[in-house]
Amino acid sequence: MKPLLLLDVDGVLNPMGRPTPDFRRFRCTIDDDVYTVHLNPRHGRRLLDLAIATGSELVWATTWEHHANDWIAPRLGLPSLPVIPLDPDVVSERGEMFKTQHVARYVGRRPFVWFDDQVWAEDEEYLRVRQGLADFLLIHVDPERGLTSRHLGMAHEWLTLTGFSQGS
Repeated sequence: MKPLLLLDVDGVLNPMGRPTPDFRRFRCTIDDDVYTVHLNPRHGRRLLDLAIATGSELVWATTWEHHANDWIAPRLGLPSLPVIPLDPDVVSERGEMFKTQHVARYVGRRPFVWFDDQVWAEDEEYLRVRQGLADFLLIHVDPERGLTSRHLGMAHEWLTLTGFSQGS
């Protein structure tokens, strides 16, 4: 089974803090709402390289849902990616983030790495204890800084050392 690399947008690819000079500013219009995002075009290549090196599949796990393919992917040089459908009205069972139940349903028994700024111990407990999943790595990203080389290195190392990497 091909491992998954789950990607959030806000706080991960679009940091909340002051962006460094390698980020570019974009204005995105969804329905009648205009959003300003700061994206680092190099993230796309680095994520694709990680997916290729580890035999993994990139998937959106973001409230942007399909809008991520319209507005985020092209600005990062990513192809259109599968999207985990999210319902923000899902009620937390044990303090986990609303996305966590959707992620559990989507991944099934596939191994995965999840880059998100809102994953915590409650999410890990929900996935391990309530869903019985064992083969995953939650990577908490500081929303002020966003995705870094360290996060990508953690994912590569985990996928390679656990034997999930199909590209090694």
